[in-house]
This record gives sequence, C-alpha cells and structure tokens, in this order.
Amino acid sequence: MTNPHVIRYLDRSTPPHISTLILLTGLSALTLTVFLPSLPKMTAYFETDYRLMQLSVAVYLGVNAFLQVFIGPVSDKLGRRPVILWGIALFILATLGCLLAQNVYIFLFFRMTQAVVVVGMVLGRAVVRDMYPQDEAASMIGYVTMGTAVVPMFGPAIGGVLDQTFGWHAVFVMLLISGAVLYALVWADMGETGASSELSLGQQIREYPELLTSPRFWGYSASSALSSGAFFAYLGGAPFVGTVVFGMESAEMGIFFGAPAVGYFAGNFLSGRFSRRAGINKMITYGTVVCAFGVFLSLVLSLGGMENKWTFFGLMTFVGLGNGLVIPNATAGALSVRPHLAGTASGLSGAMMLGGGAGLSAWAGALLTPESGAWPLLALMFSTCVLGQIAIGLVVRRERRLQGMSVN
Repeated sequence: MTNPHVIRYLDRSTPPHISTLILLTGLSALTLTVFLPSLPKMTAYFETDYRLMQLSVAVYLGVNAFLQVFIGPVSDKLGRRPVILWGIALFILATLGCLLAQNVYIFLFFRMTQAVVVVGMVLGRAVVRDMYPQDEAASMIGYVTMGTAVVPMFGPAIGGVLDQTFGWHAVFVMLLISGAVLYALVWADMGETGASSELSLGQQIREYPELLTSPRFWGYSASSALSSGAFFAYLGGAPFVGTVVFGMESAEMGIFFGAPAVGYFAGNFLSGRFSRRAGINKMITYGTVVCAFGVFLSLVLSLGGMENKWTFFGLMTFVGLGNGLVIPNATAGALSVRPHLAGTASGLSGAMMLGGGAGLSAWAGALLTPESGAWPLLALMFSTCVLGQIAIGLVVRRERRLQGMSVN
C-alpha cells in the first residue's frame, strides 16, 4: 500500500481523501433516512397499510446486516476499491427499480437491493483502520462518520420538501443522481488500502470464530449495536409519532426528524477531538450515559402527559450525541481486537448493529397506536441504551482483568 499519509486528491495511486470517505458513509445514511417523511404518502400511493410500508426501513436494515457478514471478508480478499465500486453500481440500478415500481412488493424488493450501498459505510471504516492505529483510527472514524451525521441532519428536511413539492419519486431521483456522482468520485480518487489476503473467501469467512471467541469484540460490538438501537427504533417509530400523534406535515416533520443528527454531528466531532486523549472506553461510557439520559427525560414527560413535538424531537439530540460518542469508538475497538481481520470485523460488527436495528425498527412500528402516544417507543429506546451501558461496562472489566494478569 502507498504510504497512508501521502494522499493526493483525485489520484488513484494514493489512499482516498477523507472527503471521499465522508461522502461514502453519507450516501448510506442518506438512503436510510431521506424518504422517511414520504412514508404516509407512499402508503397512499401504493394503496397499502402503513405497517407494510414501514417495513421499507426494517427490510433495508435487515439486508444491510446480512450483506455486512460477507462484505468484510470479500474486501479483505479482493480489496476495498473494487467492492465499493460494484456496490455503488448495484445501488444505482436498485434506485432506478424503486422509481419504476408499480406496487409495494416490487418497491420493497428494490428497496432491499438498495441496501448494497452499505459497502460505503463498512469499508469506509475499514479503510481508516488500514491507515491508522487504534486510538488515532477512532478519531479519524469520528470525522469520517460525520458524513452519517451531516446527511441525516438535512436529508429528511430535503426529502420532506421534495415530497411535498414534487411527490415521493423526486426523493429517489435525487438518490439516483447522488449515486452516479459518488461512483465517478470513487473511481477517480480511491486508491487501494487493503493488503490482499492469501486466504480464499471460504477461509476468510472461517476466520469468524477468531473474532466470535473474543469477549472484547462482543463487548464493543454490543455496545455499538445497543446504543444505536435506540436510534433505529426512532427511525421505525418517529414518522408515525410525528404524523399521527402530533399531526405534522411531511415537510415540517422532515425538519424536526433531523434532531438526532445535530447531536450525532457534535458527538462525532468530540470523538474526533478527544478519543486519542481520553481513550475509547471512556468515550463509549460517556456516550451510553448521555443517550440514556435524553430518552429517560423524554419518557418521563410522555408518561406525565407533557409530551409535544418540541420535547419529543428536541430530546432526541441526546440520542444522537450519545451515538456520536459511542459508534466511532466502539467501531475502532472492535476493529482493533484482530487488526488483520479489520474488514471482516467491520462487516460482522456492522451486521450485529444493523440486524438488531432492523428488529427494533419493526418492533417500534408495531408498538405504536394513535392512542398510545410516544411512550412505548421511548420505553424501547431507553431499554437499549441501558443495555449498551452494561456492554461497555463488561469490556472495561475484562480489560482490567487482562491488565492485572499481565502485571502478575
């Protein structure tokens, strides 16, 4: 690999510029959230039930999780660059299929296929780990995943305006154009960073037990999956809460919906600034506490009959802030347990995160009714935040035990 610190923009002989990695992760985030304000109108367009239409979130996350099991080993074998380019190309075709779908089932099929864009998120993190050691990688991943913060901050608002002005198809036209532009950028800028493995793909996949027998890998992955689970539950339930419980229009809800992204942006920035100094375990612990605090306060207000759109969406900034502290640091920790399996670890930990997210998103949608208000969603979110705290606590305990053994 070229010296990782020699990076020239739009030069395929050097590693990619950080802006390219930010856009790669950003497109994955944009595809997940930009169309959410359109769900009520899409339900009417396809003449179906909201709970079926809402599966467009859950199935997308589920296929994301499934693909990540294989993306990591494939990229460890074939390299990061070709896997990313093929993934974006398939995403473009799937987006075209969403645009042309004539019924909800065809739409859901192509919506599932869109999940291949997750190669950008998975391998963007692996590229960073290829280039930097653990604590520095945590800082860089914090900056890279700011793409997943900035985009959701504006994505739902833009999607809501497009939906209200031109209809839901306009949202997917924007995704189609974004995919084409990103493909051209990656082709021109992204040099290979991964050293080709001498193992076959089957042997790569058989390396999974080396990760699965590591308590620290499980702890880091679980803390990331559980903390982000609060956000995925929010994705599944917030459109219903906004439109049905609070009676919001799609454009207004799109603006409010981006509240967690404001916190996520701040959390990623703090990770970028302080992870190297404070260490990843402290940053993850702080993040789980912040996430639980915001959801608990919102739950108390909801049960007390004092909830409104301002309190519900406003307090979600704490969920975003907590996730911005947890995810980059937990990801760096999971990828550093076995550095020679960075791509595999990124895929497997991401699969755990999005697989759990798919279940929580569907569960959240099933829990809510017009009479329930927001509290069932908030109770589910609070539970996942607390479990995330327990997971990182077990990692810290494990590391102290290992340090004690090495001293003795």
